[in-house]
Amino acid sequence: MRFPVRPEWGCLLLAFFLTPVLVAAEEAGYVGGAACGGCHAEQAKAWAGSHHDLAMQPATPATVLGDFRGVRFDYFGVTSRFFRRGDRFLVNTDGPDGKFADFEIKYTFGVYPLQQYLIEFPDGRLQALGIAWDSRPKTRGGQRWYHLYPKERIGPSDPLHWTGPLQNWNHMCADCHSTNFRKNYDLRTDRFGSAWTDIDVSCEACHGPGSRHVAWAEGKTEHSADRGLDVRFRPRRERAWAFSADASIARLSDATNTGPEIETCARCHARREQIQESPVHGGQLLDGFVPSLLTEGLYHLDGQMQDEVYNYGSFLQSKMYRQGVICSDCHDPHSLKLRAPGNGVCVQCHKAEKYDSPSHHFHKTGSEGAHCAACHMPTATYMGVDRRHDHGFRIPRPDLTVELGVPNACNRCHTREKPSWAAAKLKRWCGRKPRIDEDFAKVFAAARQGRASAEEGLVQLAMNTAQAGIVRATALFELGPYLSGKTLPVVEQGLGDPDPLVRLGAVEALSETDPAVRLPLLSPLLNDPLRAVRIRAARALTPLASQVLPAERRTAIERGLDEYIAAQKVNADRPESWMNVGLAYAEWGRREDAEAAYRTAMKLRPDFVAAYVNLADLYRVQGREAEGERLLREALKIDPRNPESHHALGLLLVRHKRSAEALEHLERAAVLNPENSRFAYVYAVALEATGATGKAVAVLESHDRRRPDDREILHALARFNRELGRFPAAADYAKRFLELAPDDPRGAVLRDGLGTPNW
Repeated sequence: MRFPVRPEWGCLLLAFFLTPVLVAAEEAGYVGGAACGGCHAEQAKAWAGSHHDLAMQPATPATVLGDFRGVRFDYFGVTSRFFRRGDRFLVNTDGPDGKFADFEIKYTFGVYPLQQYLIEFPDGRLQALGIAWDSRPKTRGGQRWYHLYPKERIGPSDPLHWTGPLQNWNHMCADCHSTNFRKNYDLRTDRFGSAWTDIDVSCEACHGPGSRHVAWAEGKTEHSADRGLDVRFRPRRERAWAFSADASIARLSDATNTGPEIETCARCHARREQIQESPVHGGQLLDGFVPSLLTEGLYHLDGQMQDEVYNYGSFLQSKMYRQGVICSDCHDPHSLKLRAPGNGVCVQCHKAEKYDSPSHHFHKTGSEGAHCAACHMPTATYMGVDRRHDHGFRIPRPDLTVELGVPNACNRCHTREKPSWAAAKLKRWCGRKPRIDEDFAKVFAAARQGRASAEEGLVQLAMNTAQAGIVRATALFELGPYLSGKTLPVVEQGLGDPDPLVRLGAVEALSETDPAVRLPLLSPLLNDPLRAVRIRAARALTPLASQVLPAERRTAIERGLDEYIAAQKVNADRPESWMNVGLAYAEWGRREDAEAAYRTAMKLRPDFVAAYVNLADLYRVQGREAEGERLLREALKIDPRNPESHHALGLLLVRHKRSAEALEHLERAAVLNPENSRFAYVYAVALEATGATGKAVAVLESHDRRRPDDREILHALARFNRELGRFPAAADYAKRFLELAPDDPRGAVLRDGLGTPNW
């Protein structure tokens, strides 16, 4: 496979002197990567041909790797044809209306192990084709066309279709595959005028705009400590790793000064939400982005990557991160290659005689199992062929696979063996499990199941400063449903933590509490130095913005909400952002603005049913029930299997005493989303109101088996069983409720009832 080298690097020095220098007295400008090579030839040579250099390229015979010689590819009856017209590359496939047409490839996207292709539309959108080229060697199954979603047909109405919003380059990909990207979206015309300095990940993507640095290099400005750069990375020679006497692991001489490198890399190598149009280079990550926590669906219970989360969230969990390891300790930042082949990168800091030996890895030297990464950096495959290493550097835990079902490194190789076999082997070799303070998977498992026992574990995790900040932040986030007089001080302590992720997790934990409780706790965070924390605190305080408050406090909340809404409008091309704006305005009491935001979301994507449901709820508050019903029925035409639409319509019909029809929709919601406690509870209460108490009990008992510590379900089961004369069952549910919620005011009636013969 060829890795083309950019022609401009042949005349690096000439390019440096010919490139216009944009010297700004106050704000640096971008000059383009070609201006850097004249002085930094060694780095430019290493970068040329790297994955950063080839992140995106104009489609030419030199850059297109796929077979465009009239090849046909069939996908669930949709036959696409790839062909050329001279130096132009085209595909004949189904377009946004389902009709076949010829589409020209504008850019290549990525290079290995797959290459995607971007097609430009008249409104400025660049869309990533769902059929990709497997650029691996043929011996490894490559050199073929394949579809990114092979298990089901993705049609033109699906957001995942190549013409849909989830394949839109301008929003989903561009800021990490180009340099100095500006989305330039015009909401009025629904068009993009996107622009960039370099169509790849060039020098200024990491080092920041270079005009001041160029001016300094040319002697046009006075000498400065930062040499005119927004970001100064600490030179590798200043980072001394050394082995102390008898130590088998090296330590960093100055672990506190790791510089801005990790957060610079995290701008793209993290699962995150962008909240600033042009995040400042060298600024803290949470001032421009909101990183994801270790939440369900993104990470496995033990913190291993599950969905496509990239590396940052995994690396933050690692002991290496806490000891001062940074990305460039293992990767050359320009070529992106490892510092040494194989285990060589690890034995830079881990003595080979101890760790790169069968006495440690228990595998034959040179075998796959003898590679450090095989055990401590297991891979998951994304986009069909892209195997990525988990950067948590954790100890393999097949015992957790047995207990909780999370994957483990051992059985990724030993596929014919059971996890219990691997767990027994590991125990025999190592003699113990990791210490309990290293093990948070069981706590998160209990929390996701709604178990009462999770509360104490989450408290311990949140307070354990030996744990990674992202773990503590997630524990605080999960504490939300358990807040009480016992747990509230723990969350309050988290609000003042020096780690901004921990503060963010604490804010999220308070988002559903009584607004009066939130006000004194969250008000100080409206002045947090980081935007992510400020705007989430303001959003949690939204219900209080329209209430009678001291002028200073109300102004602070409104200022935070304005900043929150501005952050949402960074992604003004997305209906989800406008729905968030609508929800904030609705709680703020600005109903006209809320309706306008929901309508904008619906205009951007007419099939975005969440906006219909929320607008219908706004109409409920305004007494416009007939309009709300029309909206909900329209939503169900768009997506008949949407549980939220069924639930909302069922509640509306209950309010209008149309019981039979209401039950039909409430039941549908509970069936479509059986994990949702609220849907099950509301459906059961509606059944009981119509006299079908026995059926209501059956619905609740089914849910009780899924989430046995749900207080609302237990309280209802106690009442309904008593109504049916099933006194032993009623007493059992009442006791369970009282054990979980001894201070709940509803418990007094149950407690009194337990002392009577009919219980």
